[in-house]
Amino acid sequence: MARRTRSLLRHLFRDAEGIVSPRSPRGRAEARRFVTYMPRPGDGAPRPVTLIPGDGIGPLVTGAVQQVMEAMHAPVYFETYEVHGDMTTVPAEVIESIRRNKVCLKGGLRTPVGGGVSSLNMQLRRELDLYASLVHCFNLQGLPTRHENVDIVVIRENTEGEYSGLEHEVVPGVVESLKVITKFCSERIAKYAFEYAYLNNRKTVTAVHKANIMKLADGLFLESCREVAKKYPGIKYNEIIVDNCCMQLVSKPEQFDVMVTPNLYGNLVANTAAGIAGGTGVMPGGNVGQDHAVFEQGASAGNVGNEKIVEQKKANPVALLLSSAMMLRHLQFPSFADRLETAVKRVIAEGKYRTKDLGGSSTTQEVVDAVIAKLD
Repeated sequence: MARRTRSLLRHLFRDAEGIVSPRSPRGRAEARRFVTYMPRPGDGAPRPVTLIPGDGIGPLVTGAVQQVMEAMHAPVYFETYEVHGDMTTVPAEVIESIRRNKVCLKGGLRTPVGGGVSSLNMQLRRELDLYASLVHCFNLQGLPTRHENVDIVVIRENTEGEYSGLEHEVVPGVVESLKVITKFCSERIAKYAFEYAYLNNRKTVTAVHKANIMKLADGLFLESCREVAKKYPGIKYNEIIVDNCCMQLVSKPEQFDVMVTPNLYGNLVANTAAGIAGGTGVMPGGNVGQDHAVFEQGASAGNVGNEKIVEQKKANPVALLLSSAMMLRHLQFPSFADRLETAVKRVIAEGKYRTKDLGGSSTTQEVVDAVIAKLD
């Protein structure tokens, strides 16, 4: 009888997601940090953030973030600018706003296919020198996937490689596209990857390459990674050819920890890893440089959605909500970031409110309302 009573009490102290209730004494103790975060004087002042709703589902998911931030009374406020993928350039006032605020949250921008129209995403990265793209792909409790224990961070060089945009028609019917790899850019992305691993207690960094074929370009990238790896003896370093990497990702993704890649490979690897871990609609990410950071849905596939999702207002806001939690940590508001991330994970674990891509039928607003209800 006593055993049954103890078992019942354990269940009472846990909510539907299997998480200790924050209202219980144990829950309150676990919610507190062992050592408190000590802010500097003035750190609580509201911070301006440039907001670009973007195209397609962008206004829906950025609107979701705004609602949750308001519900939390988060110390941020947004300067909103209309930018769309069919524009020829990013307006100067938008660039100036990001330079001034240092931080931007954006929805997806639709990039026209062909036609010689430059990608505004690439323009932003180059103009602000956002040289590192980070996508975090991980299993979420309550969201069934084929593989368990997936926790991969893909760090991608963001400014050169095949995305250099150097193309020309040599003669009619023959187009030459240049892949540019420099030691400077390769070294700094490698340094960022190892520094990230060091600061986040990660154990392994894997460089993804195709140096068996592109011996000079990818060879230079590998050479740079090896030089940086020597400065971090406590972190294991290894290398993998990109085609083998894709095969290993879909067969045994749990073997990977932090992955550092040139530009194109990183885009492919990040979207593959996101699909394996639960879908692009739940994976957070961002782009960072020395002075500025832009947070957005981590994996680019589906980040503008389609007309039907927009009309039905059933876009998945989870990826951008988690990206905004990353943003709050970047702004040194860790408690607000923890509250937001915990609330999102509770909604996913409960399984009652999910958009179509996660096997449900909820609208964006229903998911937002559920997240707000789970805020501590």
